[in-house]
Amino acid sequence: MKYQSQRVAYWYFLAAMAVFAVQVLGGLWAGWIYIDPNFFSEAAPFNIVRMLHTNALIVWLLLGFFGAAYFLVPEEAERELQSPTLAYLQLLILLLGTAGVVVTYLFDLFHGNWLLGKEGREFLEQPVWVKLGIVVAALIFLYNITLTVLKGRKTAITNVLLLGLWGLVVLFLFAFYNPGNLSLDKMFWWYVVHLWVEATWELVMASILAFLMLKLTGVDREIVEKWLYVIVATALFSGILGTGHHYYWIGTPGYWQWIGSIFSSLEVVPFFAMMSFAFVMVWKGKRDHPNKAALLWSLGAATVAFFGAGVWGFLHTLHGVNYYTHGTQITAAHGHLAFYGAYVSVNLAIFTYAMPILRGRDPYNQVLNMGSFWLMTGGMAFMTFVLTFAGTIQTHMQRVLGEGYMDVQDGLSLFFVMRWGAGLAVVIGALLFIWAQLVPGREIIARGRGQEA
Repeated sequence: MKYQSQRVAYWYFLAAMAVFAVQVLGGLWAGWIYIDPNFFSEAAPFNIVRMLHTNALIVWLLLGFFGAAYFLVPEEAERELQSPTLAYLQLLILLLGTAGVVVTYLFDLFHGNWLLGKEGREFLEQPVWVKLGIVVAALIFLYNITLTVLKGRKTAITNVLLLGLWGLVVLFLFAFYNPGNLSLDKMFWWYVVHLWVEATWELVMASILAFLMLKLTGVDREIVEKWLYVIVATALFSGILGTGHHYYWIGTPGYWQWIGSIFSSLEVVPFFAMMSFAFVMVWKGKRDHPNKAALLWSLGAATVAFFGAGVWGFLHTLHGVNYYTHGTQITAAHGHLAFYGAYVSVNLAIFTYAMPILRGRDPYNQVLNMGSFWLMTGGMAFMTFVLTFAGTIQTHMQRVLGEGYMDVQDGLSLFFVMRWGAGLAVVIGALLFIWAQLVPGREIIARGRGQEA
């Protein structure tokens, strides 16, 4: 660890892994409700469990991004963080808001209260007081990271990271705008949801991946930076107008069907570029880095993101196809694999690389770590195929033949059982990953005992 203030990242990573565990367990719970709809239905109905699952996903990914920034920016800027104290205050605010959200959701507190009660907007259900806390935490973060970069060395990695993080925070302000017109509401709602995951988050992912490739492969910085700028250009060019694929059926003008179809078809390009970038860097690399698990996660992130966000996104992004498939299990297949590949895996890659450094030891438990990669990736791949087949049948039975929604759901029960089994593999892999990160291997314990002796 070159800079003492990088230690801040350790606590962000710990918090992220704790919420990660809650998120995947919540997903397993939600998956079981598809099989047994009355499972704890009075204490925690499906809509609450689903909210906890999706909101926990967003929270732990953001904690991972913040931690990654606090880890890599000092190295890139070649100076200590502007204020580690403020970084810890930011973490405290985020954890307090997370706890408040969980309690509010579970017990339906302050129902109908505009400030304290939950809002009825998917992914943005957080009470207004929590949203305000998020803005305060985000402003602290931007102050801390921006001044650190401005007072230190500027690199392509920090420039792209700052662009992504500033965009992420500014776009979140649309979460406060809730017009009465439903079409208008959805139009601006997608400014947060789409332009996060298919624009600004892609920049964060690309900068983290570039940092990892720089450290793990030993490729010249100039080559990494050229690739990074290509990825950024294609991500913003396709992602911004690609928002139109969400505007097809919400009451917006018909021209969005063509804009959305054309530009969202191009959204596969930055993910293909990221996958190519990762493998070319490894091919050109001259460094035999000891942390093989971090390299596996980095390559896995780029590859699975291409298939999940790129290929599976393209499968149903054209408006003629989306007319039949939107809102079916095909959407769920795309969403699960895209989030896992693009953002879950890149966070786990930076955790795997940084945690041994932050804990002052060699890479450890790499076999368990790599085992967790194959368990989670295999489970998520199987889940994606299961949901894709289920969605295809659902589309035909429900949207073409016109059968009732619940009748179709009953016909998909076997797929839901298989989906739950795949989810179980993902949960086991996630817990194995956390164990590999936090529990030392036997050889390290033995070495410690030898040093004590």
